[in-house]
Amino acid sequence: MFTGCGTALVTPFRPDFSFDEHAFRRLVKRQIQAGINFLVPCGTTGESPTLTRAEKRRVVEITLEENGGNIPVLAGAGGYNTAEVIESCKELKAIGVDGILSVTPYYNKPTQEGLYQHYKAIAEAAALPIIVYSVPGRTGVNVEPATIARLSHIENIAGIKEASGNIGQMASIVNAVADRLTVLSGDDAITLPLAALGGRGVISVAANEIPAEMTQLTQLCLSNDFPAARKLQQKYLPLMEVNFVESNPMPVKAAMALMGLLEPVWRLPMVAPKAESLAKIHDVLDSVGLLEHAHALRAN
Repeated sequence: MFTGCGTALVTPFRPDFSFDEHAFRRLVKRQIQAGINFLVPCGTTGESPTLTRAEKRRVVEITLEENGGNIPVLAGAGGYNTAEVIESCKELKAIGVDGILSVTPYYNKPTQEGLYQHYKAIAEAAALPIIVYSVPGRTGVNVEPATIARLSHIENIAGIKEASGNIGQMASIVNAVADRLTVLSGDDAITLPLAALGGRGVISVAANEIPAEMTQLTQLCLSNDFPAARKLQQKYLPLMEVNFVESNPMPVKAAMALMGLLEPVWRLPMVAPKAESLAKIHDVLDSVGLLEHAHALRAN
């Protein structure tokens, strides 16, 4: 269900920091029209830790409404309070999501056994496909290949978003679980090499800016057309990299604001990128033709 390119949707805000429902509906429609394979609202790219429970529900409801059942919706629900994550998963199941993306518990650094028990409890209670999200550079804890192999035997554990940046670890995970779980890249720039190892796609930040192109790149990889995929990778690698010139999602939202897609507003502790970072973002957008797209949007 969650194969190909899924967009880790940003959450647009108005200048008063309230959720901009109108802008978000436009973003979801744009994704679907571009042919994205699945949608991921309320992930960390969506600044989910700053959203209230009611806002998270509303973000997901709008995603479902605009999607109309066209493609799968993988909603974010993670954290280090297992009982609270379970309650969020149940609420999301009730409103009709197709699966849950659940980031590892952060800060308290559970053991591998703790991670196993955490996801086992969520999977058993939620009765939805669960994608484990491992991003040790942000959470301080790594889901090791042996732990993923154990989790792969639990019903409802459907895959892993692997954002360790460790290609060797990714290869070990694919070798261990590819016949049972969907292995997705958590980094746009590693979509191609992970696919070559047997991965099945990406949960993408850059797809907020270039949904059609990231979907095309991913599908080329999955059809083993790596020469064509490399051409797209080479063209858009600067964009993939500049999206992390500062902490995500500050750069991608700045880029989208330059493209005329949303207001340049973040909730604290996220703030606007530094002037020199904004200049880099502007130059990269210009180099790949996305500012021309912005002028066209404004003209319409």
